[in-house]
Amino acid sequence: MADHVQSLAQLENLCKQLYETTDTATRLQAEKALVEFTNSPDCLSKCQLLLERGSSSYSQLLAATCLTKLVSRTNNPLPLEQRIDIRNYVLNYLATRPKLATFVTQALIQLYARITKLGWFDCQKDEYVFRNVITDVTRFLQDSVEHCIIGVTILSQLTNEINQVSATAFLSEADTTHPLTKHRKIASSFRDSSLFDIFTLSCNLLKQASGKNLNLNDESQHGLLMQLLKLTHNCLNFDFIGTSTDESSDDLCTVQIPTSWRSAFLDSSTLQLFFDLYHSIPPSFSPLVLSCLVQIASVRRSLFNNAERAKFLSHLVDGVKRILENPQSLSDPNNYHEFCRLLARLKSNYQLGELVKVENYPEVIRLIANFTVTSLQHWEFAPNSVHYLLSLWQRLAASVPYVKATEPHMLETYTPEVTKAYITSRLESVHIILRDGLEDPLDDTGLVQQQLDQLSTIGRCEYEKTCALLVQLFDQSAQSYQELLQSATASPMDVAVQEGRLTWLVYIIGAVIGGRVSFASTDEQDAMDGELVCRVLQLMNLTDSRLAQAGNEKLELAMLSFFEQFRKIYIGDQVQKSSKLYRRLSEVLGLNDETMVLSVFIGKIITNLKYWGRCEPITSKTLQLLNDLSIGYPFQKSRGCAGRFSVRKLVKLSAVQFMLNNHTSEHFSFLGINNQSNLTDMRCRTTFYTALGRLLMVDLGEDEDQYEQFMLPLTAAFETVAQMFSTNTFNEQEAKRTLVGLVRDLRGIAFAFNAKTSFMMLFEWIYPSYMPILQRAIELWYHDPACTTPVLKLMAELVHNRSQRLQFDVSSPNGILLFRETSKMITTYGNRILTLGEVPKDQVYALKLKGISICFSMLKAALSGSYVNFGVFRLYGDDALDNALQTFIKLLLSIPHSDLLDYPKLSQSYYSLLEVLTQDHMNFIASLEPHVIMYILSSISEGLTALDTMVCTGCCSCLDHIVTYLFKQLSRSTKKRTTPLTQESDRFLHIMQQHPEMIQQMLSTVLNIIIFEDCRNQWSMSRPLLGLILLNEKYFSDLRNSIVNSQPPEKQQAMHLCFENLMEGIERNLLTKNRDRFTQNLSAFRREVNDSMKNSTYGVNSNDMMS
Repeated sequence: MADHVQSLAQLENLCKQLYETTDTATRLQAEKALVEFTNSPDCLSKCQLLLERGSSSYSQLLAATCLTKLVSRTNNPLPLEQRIDIRNYVLNYLATRPKLATFVTQALIQLYARITKLGWFDCQKDEYVFRNVITDVTRFLQDSVEHCIIGVTILSQLTNEINQVSATAFLSEADTTHPLTKHRKIASSFRDSSLFDIFTLSCNLLKQASGKNLNLNDESQHGLLMQLLKLTHNCLNFDFIGTSTDESSDDLCTVQIPTSWRSAFLDSSTLQLFFDLYHSIPPSFSPLVLSCLVQIASVRRSLFNNAERAKFLSHLVDGVKRILENPQSLSDPNNYHEFCRLLARLKSNYQLGELVKVENYPEVIRLIANFTVTSLQHWEFAPNSVHYLLSLWQRLAASVPYVKATEPHMLETYTPEVTKAYITSRLESVHIILRDGLEDPLDDTGLVQQQLDQLSTIGRCEYEKTCALLVQLFDQSAQSYQELLQSATASPMDVAVQEGRLTWLVYIIGAVIGGRVSFASTDEQDAMDGELVCRVLQLMNLTDSRLAQAGNEKLELAMLSFFEQFRKIYIGDQVQKSSKLYRRLSEVLGLNDETMVLSVFIGKIITNLKYWGRCEPITSKTLQLLNDLSIGYPFQKSRGCAGRFSVRKLVKLSAVQFMLNNHTSEHFSFLGINNQSNLTDMRCRTTFYTALGRLLMVDLGEDEDQYEQFMLPLTAAFETVAQMFSTNTFNEQEAKRTLVGLVRDLRGIAFAFNAKTSFMMLFEWIYPSYMPILQRAIELWYHDPACTTPVLKLMAELVHNRSQRLQFDVSSPNGILLFRETSKMITTYGNRILTLGEVPKDQVYALKLKGISICFSMLKAALSGSYVNFGVFRLYGDDALDNALQTFIKLLLSIPHSDLLDYPKLSQSYYSLLEVLTQDHMNFIASLEPHVIMYILSSISEGLTALDTMVCTGCCSCLDHIVTYLFKQLSRSTKKRTTPLTQESDRFLHIMQQHPEMIQQMLSTVLNIIIFEDCRNQWSMSRPLLGLILLNEKYFSDLRNSIVNSQPPEKQQAMHLCFENLMEGIERNLLTKNRDRFTQNLSAFRREVNDSMKNSTYGVNSNDMMS
């Protein structure tokens, strides 16, 4: 132990300093000393002394947490006997001290749960020593209430611990290949052997508690009830089949209850227990009861036959009806939220045809409708719960066309009421929000969009009523708004209220028009859509005419949302031009055809860019609309010709020609270099120029004059920057802004020009004239990512052979010249960024790794573009290729392994580049220093188990190329040839022979993933596996024997046969035919192994053999 930690008194003092002091320096010093204590050899004995003799709760907490770390460590783990002793000691300690501080009890229970989980498969004298959990807990349940609470908490914490993948995170330190596999093996065994008994015990204890008259004034009784409900919820919330579902998608969840649990759910008393508890206990406990009911309501459908499911649903609906008839407890926001989740599960797990057959359906649907309407009217109460109610009605409305039951569903009566309640409540909220200065729901665009998506389906049910309501409300608000604008005495508050109401109405009209895609539409409904569209366009004309004086940002964003929905449904060649909507637009607004409607779109886009150029949300959404129009229309990506025809209509519009000829800051203020805005605010310029580039290409052909005319503003900007760089004293901020704006514009154009003719015009314009300016910018501002990122991204776009646009003539050296520029930029940036020194962890991605990631993408695009013959560089003594590759290695070695996988964009760019290098430049990889080769191999080994399938597949491909290269070189070295191995190949072979463990580790990892894990890319995994086996035949044989021997005796023969079949007919070569046969064998092998291992509890041991 460290010198300054000598006695228990000192330890207790350090604990006090850690948990009680307000002085940061003292706390840090105490923390440092306690970390040393944790790592000291006699930590275990001192922890026991602290628990026995410690006078403060903090010292007991320290002992419990230290012991948890000790039992969790994988290097130098504690012996089995010692862990059994700790487990028994903890149980006795808790049993003899029921009144410990809550946080100490919790820490000790956590220690028990951790020991139990980690030792789940540990045997002593043919007995699993850590599995007697119910026996361990029984003595607590037979004692006082305090003991009962401890016993139930132990079961609850253990269930939670075994269910959490993060609880096995500590496995990953030594066993990076399969912590998830171990977790699933433990969880599956616990589920099969103990979980149902724990659930049954919990329900029985709850029945006993509800049968007695609970003394709800007794704190300890409260505590016991709370822990029982938590335990039951943890049992029902268990990840039964290892899907590790994301909690954010809980409204789509199905609880995969095992078939062996059927009896509990066929027994109606289980369901009844929770409904009875809800009505008999205080509201503070009810949310947990409702959470349990949500899980029970979500039990998988296949657990029941049709009759059983109908009976279960009937009991469930009766329970819901009883809650709705006695809604007092729902005034508590937590109860209300859980009840809304329960209602949503009624439709997510059962069909409308099943619901209508329930005896009390008419009464229940009336109660649910009334509850929904009341909830929507009280919009300020629990707004996050509304999602679940709207989700229920959305699913009900969407089911109406498919319901075959003869019983009436009555949704035609109640759905319009819900629609009306939502619309009117949002409108009524506007005045209150403005008057009281409350938070405006419209500011949360994500939430609003989610609700509108749900309303779009609900509103389309009985659409005539929805439209009539919207027309009436819109006309009222629009008339009031117009009168207020004409009145000299109108108050700003009244104007703001009407603008707020109109904003909601425009959003809602856009949503219900977008909802047309979900339903078979009629001419009458198209005519109704026409009525709504006419009103919005008339309002737009009114608001646009006032933009010179004033505008409303939220109303403009609503307009853009409306235009987006209108574009998806009614613009494009798939729309009947005889549609009643167009007839109505012609009658009211004189818009006779699609071209005239498109001119309204473009007019609105230009107006927004003119007046709202300094408002980033409006500018970016407006440009996105322009971008969508420039691509063509929905449903036409596969019908290119039709899409292009529609874009041709767009290009012929005078407003579009105006944009193509006048894209300057004089007409579009967002293109200016305003010193008040950030450099990152210029991102939208790329979108603008992508759209303009597409529109320009429609009629560009080979017309160089038209192209040069279009590029004049950009030429002028380049000349300005060049002029600045030629002088020693220039305004750096102005230069940065001009250049960043320019390169963002150019990247948009480069992205759009995906045809050879147009791209060559761009290439010849930028090279060689302006390339030195980009290189100079990197030299000057390498430390400023706001400048370097756009420049590097432009270069990465220029070297990307998108749609085979980079096809140079046979006499052209441009491919080589372009690569030289790429190499120069990567080398310039790489060498300078490495001089930054130590970068804080929270800034390392922005300042360094992002730029490096783009360089990797750039190099990959250039190397795989097929427009450069890389052999000529060495042939003619040109060091461009060598410089780029050496810079890549320097940059790579500056990145810790963990960062390669922690940052997804960096992972993808690195592994895709490595794939190209191992495929086409293996001689370069072979020539690297041993430590670099080991770094690369380690990164591949770690990437094989990455969660990102793209990364994992890329690693398989890299490994395949390396193994194939090794195998070929080894084959050559054993043959008598006149040509000896190259120096690089010889060195590489020597390094691999010195470090066989790396390749062996990867063989075991790949085999482990295929046998034990959910292998999502089996074909990719199979390709390197054959080479790995042929290079390590003895190791593979040992591995096979250890896996076979780890199986139960009766299954060993079957497993041995699986391995025999895997290698049947496989020759000792890596020819394509042999590989394909191996891939087929591997598919059969995986199936047979999975069948053989079902119901085997020995799977984890075989994992241990493979670490």
